[in-house]
Order: sequence, then C-alpha cells, then structure tokens
Amino acid sequence: MAQEPPLMELEIKTAEGGFYDGFSKDVTITAKILIGALILWAVAFPDNAASVLSGLNSFLLTNFATWYIWVVAFFIIVCVVLAVLPSTGRLRMGLPDDKPEFSSFSWFSMMFGAGIGIGMLTFATAEPMYHFANNPEVIKGEATASGADNVINAYKWSFLHWGFSAWACYALVGLSLGYFSYRRNLPLTIRSGLSPLFGSSLSGTVGHVIDIVAVVATVLGVAQTLGFGVEQFVAGMHRIGIGDWLLNEEGKATTSAIVFALFIIMGASTLSALSGVGKGIKWLSNINMGLSFFLLAFFLIFGSAFFGLQALIMGTIDYILALPSLMFTVWQADGTETGDALAGWQGGWTVFYWAWWIAFAPFVGVFLARISRGRTVREYVLGSIIIPAMMCFLWFTIVGGTAIDLTLNGDAGDAISGAGQQSQLFAMLDVMLSSGFAWVMAVIVVVLLLTYLVTSADSAVLIVNTINSGGDEGPKGRPHIIFWGVTLALVVGALLIIGGLGAIQTAMVIGALPFSVVMALMGVALIKGIIRDSRREAAGVPSVHTEV
Repeated sequence: MAQEPPLMELEIKTAEGGFYDGFSKDVTITAKILIGALILWAVAFPDNAASVLSGLNSFLLTNFATWYIWVVAFFIIVCVVLAVLPSTGRLRMGLPDDKPEFSSFSWFSMMFGAGIGIGMLTFATAEPMYHFANNPEVIKGEATASGADNVINAYKWSFLHWGFSAWACYALVGLSLGYFSYRRNLPLTIRSGLSPLFGSSLSGTVGHVIDIVAVVATVLGVAQTLGFGVEQFVAGMHRIGIGDWLLNEEGKATTSAIVFALFIIMGASTLSALSGVGKGIKWLSNINMGLSFFLLAFFLIFGSAFFGLQALIMGTIDYILALPSLMFTVWQADGTETGDALAGWQGGWTVFYWAWWIAFAPFVGVFLARISRGRTVREYVLGSIIIPAMMCFLWFTIVGGTAIDLTLNGDAGDAISGAGQQSQLFAMLDVMLSSGFAWVMAVIVVVLLLTYLVTSADSAVLIVNTINSGGDEGPKGRPHIIFWGVTLALVVGALLIIGGLGAIQTAMVIGALPFSVVMALMGVALIKGIIRDSRREAAGVPSVHTEV
C-alpha cells in the first residue's frame, strides 16, 4: 500500500488582535480559570482545601502507584531503544542540515538548571541522609539504620529517584516535540507530539484539552520545585543574618518570609523571561552552572571526597544492576507491618517523585526541544538523560556523602540529621568550617539557589506562553509573561501558607495524573511516527518538511 506523507501542518486558532493577540483563547483562558480557581479556593477556604487535597492525595497514591511506576519504566525503555538503534539514533531533531543553536556548555547548563538545579541543592544532602536512616532494606531488616552497611543502599535509592527515570520523563517529551516540530514543521506545543495518533483533529477540542492539561501540570510541577526552593532560600537568608522574622518557633518559614522571598524570586524571573531564552535565561544558566562547579569543587577539596567517590562508584554499580528490577517493583499494603511500611515508603518517595517529574515534564520537555534543534536522537538522549543523571550522582555522593561521613564518624553528632531538610546543607557547612567561612559559603549557596529559582521560574513562564500561543517560540505577550509570573508566585504562596509543602505536593500529584496519560500516548505516537517515517523513506515518500 502506498505511503502518504505525514501531517506537516497543524492549524491552531489564535486571536488576531486584542489582549490575547497571538494566543489560543481556548487554552489560555481555560488554564487561567483553573489555576485561578485553585488559588481562590486555597485562600478563601484553606481548611477545606487542605482536607480535600489530602484525601485525593491518599486515594491517588494508593490506587495509581502501579500506573506511575510502570509508565515511567515505559518512558525509559522508549528513550533508550530509540537512541541505541542505529536507524533511529542517527535521526536529527530538525532538517538534515540543521546545526545546534547553542554550544554544548550552554545547552547543558540551561537543561540542567531548568530540570533539576533547585531540587539538587535541597536533596543532595537531605535525601541520602534520609535513606541512610530508612529505606526498603532497613524496613525489611536487611540493613542497619544509620549504619555503615547502609551507605550504598542510601545511594541506590537516591539514584533511583534522581537518575535515569527522572530525566527520561523530560527527555521523552522533548524528543517527541523536537521530532514532530522540527522535522514536520508542527507547532512547538504538547499536542503536536500526538499527531500520529489524532492527526488534524488536534486543531480542535482534543488538542486544546491536551495543552490545557500540560499548562496546569506545568504550573503545579514548577510550584512544587519553587516551594522547596523558597523554603531553602528563606533558611539561607536566615543563616546569613537577614533577620529572625524569617522563621517561626518551629524553624519554618513565616508568611512574611514566603511573601518576601517570592517577591524577589518572581520579580527577577519575570524580568529575565521578558528578555527571552538567548539573553537572560542563557546568562543566568551559565552563572549558576559556574557557581555549581565551584561549590562542587569546594566539597571535593574540603569535604569527604574519598568517601564520596567510593559511594559514587559502588552506588552507581548497585543502582544500574538493580535498575531493571527497581523499574517494575510495586509494593502493595497487605496488612503486615513490613508490607504496609514498604508501600508507605514507596508512595511517599518513589511514586511522589514520579508524579513530580511527570508534572515537571511539559515545562522541561518543551524547553529541551526549544534548545535542542539540530541534535541527533542519540546525542539528545545522551545529553538529556545520561550526563545529567551522572552529574546528580556526583553531587549526591560528594555533598551528601560528606554529610553521611560527618554523621557516621561522630563529628557532626545530630547537627545535620536533626536539621530540617531545607537547612541541612547550611548545617553541614557550619560543622565543616569556622563561623566566618561558613557564612561566606552560605552566601554563595543563597546566590546559587536564587539563580536556580529564577532560571526555573522564568523558563516555566516562557514555556507556558509557548503552549498558550500554539507553539509560537517568539518572546511576545509581555502582559501574559507578567501574569504567569505573578500566578506562579500566588500558587506557591497560597499552597505554602495553607498547608506547607504537603499542600503543593498533593496538588502536583493530582495535576500529574492526567498528563501521565498524555505522556504515555506521546511515547506510543513517537514509536508509530518513526516506524512510519522509515517506511516512507523506503518508499521514496518525503517525511521531512521542506523549508521555503
């Protein structure tokens, strides 16, 4: 049967003139209403919002754990297979002669800063320390809590959450959009990734629903990341002496501190977003990558480098060997103490993380596609999964390894383990250094944290506008950039104030579920599209658009 050329034109109706000039009103207004309703609900009825969100969170973590675990495993398999196969790995995300727009360093810096930077600063210390005290091996009685025999286990589970699975979520969306947008000239928006399945019907209601789901998931996923960052930023400002008013008696950020931090972060990020990807975001990304390397070098020189490098090698080997099993393991509550504890641990950690990465994926995925035109599938997968994961492993073992070593040998006592997760990095610096040097390093961490926060927030604002405008990558809609910057601040602030990070986590898990279905369909569509393109090439039918 003769092959037909693929869909190379997808019309998305956008307004011509007025406040929404260049934007899809169906997507933009609906997304604004949904996010606005969440903010009003959280502010006007905080107790009801907290109760309902908590109940939904418990329901989802109980009933959709298997779905989250298996669908993320599917994302990894799709990305790896497409990169490894010679026929697909050499395909270019763009026309055959397209070259990358950004240097490898700037490309990696923007990708890493947008995708993981804030969480890495918080969790590089906090997560290994937590799993050092408790993980599935400890629950099953196979390792000692906070014992020397539990160090590698702590890293195996930390690597699971911040390794290939996390980046595969981002990479799949970026690969799908890069393939269909730059090879077939379809709009750079989420609906384009489903074109092999739904065709031209994506111009209408089906496509609008997909993009709305992506916008809501993006806002909630970025809100989760900013929530962690705001709490650590406030703790850092308190550490460097901004004022005691930043923290309450329980050591948590006050409402005034949250408002103050969000004003600084979102103000700076909105200004950066207005300048576009090639200016503010690129410069900030290069700055925070440079500061990250400086901080990492500091821990390599003054921290427990040998301990950390041992953990890096052994933990990576253990993680890679265990990954095929870990990808598909689901623990269900069975009424036993061990079974219930394992299910609770997995719901609170692995399932939560998979929901977080999925909610974050439309933002990071569109951003990765936006900065990756001209790269081959193999180069893209290597650059967006393997290298960032290894950077996370290095950070976790050098920075977190220093915290574990100081705790294990007794030098730190409970100074690090007893601090809140947002303060553990600063507590470790206080143990390692004299007060003066610890203050200087704390200032550097606060600056680095701010650049990561701003980079993530301004990138998210631009991506939301890209989706809302039917894939238009141009820096336009300045009032809308400001609107989404303010909206992000209000979402983070409202949810932090009514229920802390727990409320943000719950809203994010809920928002991630529908988009996980979209991502699964994107994976299927990508496989279908590439297979059909190979058949078209064999039949001499064009599968790449021709620039006029």
